[in-house]
Amino acid sequence: MSLNAELKSVPWFGARKMARALLHDVEILRAECDDLRAQLARYGALTMVELEEQRRDLEKQVSVQAQRLAQERAEAAAAVAAAKAELAEVKKQILLTEEVAILQEAGLYSYRHPLTDAVAYAAELNQLQGNIKEMNRKDGGAVLSSTDWTVNGSRREGAAMIRDFSKLMLRAFNAEADNLIRTLKPYKLDAAIQRLHKVEATIERLGKTMNIRIADSYVRLRIEELELTADFLQKQSEDKEAERLERERLREERKVQQEIERERARLEKEKQHYCNSIEALKAKGDLEAVQRLQCELGEVERAIEDVDYRAANIRAGYVYVISNIGAFGETVVKIGLTRRLDPMERIRELSDASVPFNFDVHAVFFSKDAVTIETSLHQRLADRRINTVNLRREFFRATPAEVKAHMAELAGDLLQFDDVPEALEYRQCIAARAPVAQAVGNLPPQPRAISN
Repeated sequence: MSLNAELKSVPWFGARKMARALLHDVEILRAECDDLRAQLARYGALTMVELEEQRRDLEKQVSVQAQRLAQERAEAAAAVAAAKAELAEVKKQILLTEEVAILQEAGLYSYRHPLTDAVAYAAELNQLQGNIKEMNRKDGGAVLSSTDWTVNGSRREGAAMIRDFSKLMLRAFNAEADNLIRTLKPYKLDAAIQRLHKVEATIERLGKTMNIRIADSYVRLRIEELELTADFLQKQSEDKEAERLERERLREERKVQQEIERERARLEKEKQHYCNSIEALKAKGDLEAVQRLQCELGEVERAIEDVDYRAANIRAGYVYVISNIGAFGETVVKIGLTRRLDPMERIRELSDASVPFNFDVHAVFFSKDAVTIETSLHQRLADRRINTVNLRREFFRATPAEVKAHMAELAGDLLQFDDVPEALEYRQCIAARAPVAQAVGNLPPQPRAISN
């Protein structure tokens, strides 16, 4: 049915309503057509073949971009690898000569030339330095160079230039070697040798045009000089330490002898006093007083015998166990030996100004063979020793109770052993700080400054 026929079949008042609806639909269709025309204009009204060709072009461009991105990524990875390799090479060339870093890896020094003492090292070093001077003489062979160098066509001028540059290079090498010798520390030996090799390589690179380089035999001589110097310094240090320890031992021995002599003189004087008193009482006929004084005289004579025994028996003495929790904490003790007649005198000497608090005594044990007991205690606690290099530092990371158990096994029953240190001054300091700390903790929060 046509539109006109349909309109005629409806009442007049409905025809206008239908016409308006149709006009609205026409407007919608017109808008869709305009949209399609815009899309066709955007795509240039391309045919399906042209669209397929454009798609292939776009895929080709995407492929080219992906290949270029992959190439750039590979080049970047190669650059990163090259940079890492260069960094590793630079790190090899850098000598870590900082004293702290080297000391952390120093360990025990290993002698390159194990001679007997510092004097032997000094003699060997003088002979080696004589050989070094010989090689530094003219045509001594310390530096090697080209022999066919010419300047302006003249071999004579070329030889003069080679000679001057060779002297300059040798002087630079010797200056570096001499500086390493002057500043050498035994634990820096390996770093010094690396430094010398680096200087050798630098001179060879700078003198490559004229073939100037330091002779290998001369480099070995300077390295041997470094090694001998390090050995000499180490042996000299050890000899000085041994002398210091011997002086300390002799000083302690003199104190023991002086103490023994003073005690013997005091006892002899007291013995003579008792003898004189006994003779006077005998003259008076006071036999009871004589008998009492003779008993006291016997005690004095036994004391003299003990002093004479201590003087003759160098192994007799006191083994002491002390601690200082204010300075070293609650798990560090010192186990030592003294031959003093009064062992507390030695402990008071240890509590000098070098420590903030006095040492506390856990045990003082007398033995006729105190050396063996002390050595056995040190051996049992060897893995607890704090200073494993200087064995004169007799500090161990152990509690007093642990030492007590070992002493009981070695020495038998102990008359007295204090497990808990008194640490009077330390505890007083802690108690004095407590109110201050509490007061600070109870302070109201302070206002904070407002920053702009």
